[in-house]
Amino acid sequence: MKVIADVEELRTTLGHWRQRGETIAFVPTMGNLHAGHLSLVSQAKTQADRVVVSIFVNPLQFGPSEDFSTYPRTLDEDLSQLNKENVDMVFTPCEKTLYPEGREQLTRVTVPVVSSELCGQSRPGFFSGVATVVTKLFNLVQPNYAVFGQKDYQQWLVICQLVRDLNMPITMVMGTTVRESDGLAMSSRNQYLTASERQLAPRFSHALLSIKKHLNNAINKQNLLHLADTAIQEGIATLTAQGFKVDYLSVRNKMTLCLPCENDSPQDLVVLGAVWLGKTRLIDNVGVKS
Repeated sequence: MKVIADVEELRTTLGHWRQRGETIAFVPTMGNLHAGHLSLVSQAKTQADRVVVSIFVNPLQFGPSEDFSTYPRTLDEDLSQLNKENVDMVFTPCEKTLYPEGREQLTRVTVPVVSSELCGQSRPGFFSGVATVVTKLFNLVQPNYAVFGQKDYQQWLVICQLVRDLNMPITMVMGTTVRESDGLAMSSRNQYLTASERQLAPRFSHALLSIKKHLNNAINKQNLLHLADTAIQEGIATLTAQGFKVDYLSVRNKMTLCLPCENDSPQDLVVLGAVWLGKTRLIDNVGVKS
C-alpha cells in the first residue's frame, strides 16, 4: 500500500495505473475510520482495479464554533486498517498541499438549492466547504468511480449534482449506512457521546423508523402528506421528551430534497434528521421504501 502526501507523486503513480488501462475507485474520508468507512472501501474494490482512499480533515467544512481542532485524528490506526483491506493508495495531504495560498483567497465551489436545505441551514458554509475539497480531490485523483455513504445523504446529493453540473466523468456509488447492533448509525463523532448518552442515542434512529412506518401506512397520496406532517410532529415531541435537541426532522423527495407534493409516493421519499444529544450532533436518514 502506497501512502502519498505529495501531489506530483500522486499524479505519477495514478498515471502509471492509467497507462496500464486500470480503473480507479476513490473513497474520500476525514480519517478516524470505522466499519462504515471500511464498507465503502470494500464496495470500491468491487468497482475498479485500484482503490484510493484520502484522509484529510477539511477545515473549510467546519464552522467557527465547531470541532475542527478536536476532531479525532488517528492516522496510524487508519493506515493499519486500510493496509489490511489491501487498499492500493492512501493520499494524506496536509492543508498547505490542498490550499497552498491559504483559505481566504481560495476559489470556492457552491452547489445551489440542495445545499441550502436542512444541514445547509444549520451549518452555513458547510456544503461549500465539502464541494470545494471534493472538487479538488476529484481533480487530483480523477477517479472512474467515487464511493460515498448513505448516512450523509444530503452530502451525497450535493456531490452528485456537482459531478453532473461540472461534467465530471465519474460514476457515483452509494454505500449503505452501517449501524451498530442497536441501530445507531456509525459515525466518528459517536465517540463524543457520554456513556448515558450512548444508551439513549439509538432512539434517534428509532424515531426515523417510526416516521417511515407511518408513511408506509398511507392509503393514498393525499393521506401521505397528512401522515408525514403528523408523524414529524410526533417524532419531534418524542425526541425532545427523551432529552434530544432536535435540529430538524423532515420528509423530503429523495432526489431533490423538496418537500413532498401530491405527485410523490412513498418510494419517492426519504426521512432525514439531525439532533443534538449533549454536545454531539447526530445525523441519520431512512428511505421510506427501503
